[in-house]
Amino acid sequence: MEQKIDCAQACVNGCVLGDKCPNIEFREAAAKFIEETPLEKMLELAQERLRQKMTEPPKWVFPEDP
Repeated sequence: MEQKIDCAQACVNGCVLGDKCPNIEFREAAAKFIEETPLEKMLELAQERLRQKMTEPPKWVFPEDP
């Protein structure tokens, strides 16, 4: 049985499930990205994304009809 937890809440200080984590492939990909990407490149990516977000039109979210 797969354990369901809210990773954003439970794993603030690190993964609590270890090797049983359902998101292990994302954790490995993130670790590889951090290891291989210079900080300057990360900052450049973040600035570009922020610039894109600021120039996008607003997205309206409508609640589902009952």
